[in-house]
Amino acid sequence: MARAEDPVVEATGRFLKSFKRPARLLVAISGGSDSTGLLVALATLCATGRYPGITLAACTIDHALRAGSAEEAKWVEALCARHGIPHVTRRWEGEKPASGLQAAARAKRYDLLVEAAAELGADSILAAHTSDDQNETVAMRAKRSPEGVGLSGMADVVLLNGAVWLLRPFLSLERAAVRAFLAARGETWLDDPSNRNPHFERVRIRERGAATIPVRSSQDRHLLSERAADFLIENVRAGRGLLAVDPTAIEALLADPAAWRGLLLLAATVGGRAHVLEAASADRLRAFLASGTLSRLTAGRVVFDRRRDGLFLYREHRGIESLVLPAGTAALWDGRYCVANATGQPIVVSPAGDEEGQGDAVLRGPALRARRAAPRLKFEDGEMVPADGARVEPSIAPYARFLPRFDLPLANALAGILGCRPFSSPSNE
Repeated sequence: MARAEDPVVEATGRFLKSFKRPARLLVAISGGSDSTGLLVALATLCATGRYPGITLAACTIDHALRAGSAEEAKWVEALCARHGIPHVTRRWEGEKPASGLQAAARAKRYDLLVEAAAELGADSILAAHTSDDQNETVAMRAKRSPEGVGLSGMADVVLLNGAVWLLRPFLSLERAAVRAFLAARGETWLDDPSNRNPHFERVRIRERGAATIPVRSSQDRHLLSERAADFLIENVRAGRGLLAVDPTAIEALLADPAAWRGLLLLAATVGGRAHVLEAASADRLRAFLASGTLSRLTAGRVVFDRRRDGLFLYREHRGIESLVLPAGTAALWDGRYCVANATGQPIVVSPAGDEEGQGDAVLRGPALRARRAAPRLKFEDGEMVPADGARVEPSIAPYARFLPRFDLPLANALAGILGCRPFSSPSNE
């Protein structure tokens, strides 16, 4: 048994005590020092019998990007077997992108982990990111946006694909402490050669040293999210396929950073985009609102239609592709709606356009324009899909794949405005 005062043991013990009900935890393990340390620490403490409600499983993602990755997965499988932990390997099949490889690999890794968690009945996924990873992440984000909210770094808890929470129990630990813990127990780990490849930005940041960039408080980020949520709840209403901001709230939008962030996340949701407006487009929107002009501006696939009775937001009717949805399947359409086909034949999801539907004759102004981008469901022969033939639910695009815990109040405010189900809370809360 490792010494109680070991920082890795202490951090792991605090983490396990945070669960107030039984839980099955899926450890994402590559075989590197961090994930190996997390698995060994969890297995060591759970073996004491002090955490009877906690069971462990492990998953290795083989990205199939270099020779030897399959053998490394087998090495991890043997490690898990030695500690009595069930282990599965999931492989990234198919062609890999020529650019943006690390981002694509990260997204695929999380998708595969979410699938594995569902198959194994896991309540949470555990990742072994350390303070070293945190410092590097903040340094990379600071290069892109020196004043952005991303300087809060990685959240200790993130909801993946709206389905399962990923927890980072080692985020306050240094990598050196994890390696010292493993060395004291006679455990080894694998060294990934890509961690020394200067082609990757993170490696270049690591070599230059990222520890000098301060990490902003996650509490500040959470407070910003709460204030943005309050603004949206108090000033935004939904109806007729569009969202409206109360005209008396425009001044607050321009003066309060939290209100402004709320508007940007609202716009991203309306546009079906994972990210908020780029700086240049956001500045253009700010200038438009500050001018007081009663007119329209389009940015980030969203029309900002300012009238005397409010600021209306709706998806512009351009660049909307149709989706053929086979029988019994579900998919995301235009980043805005999750559509599930409950019929026995394919359906086509496309924008309504100028085709008039039931009740459309009474629409005027922004509501009429918003209707053109609304989903219309037909069978391939052109017949309309009956109301009970499909389920259509709005999607909160900025948080559909990754929801940091400190943005949970804002995400739930958006869900409430659009009539979606609220996002769940982490399993250890």
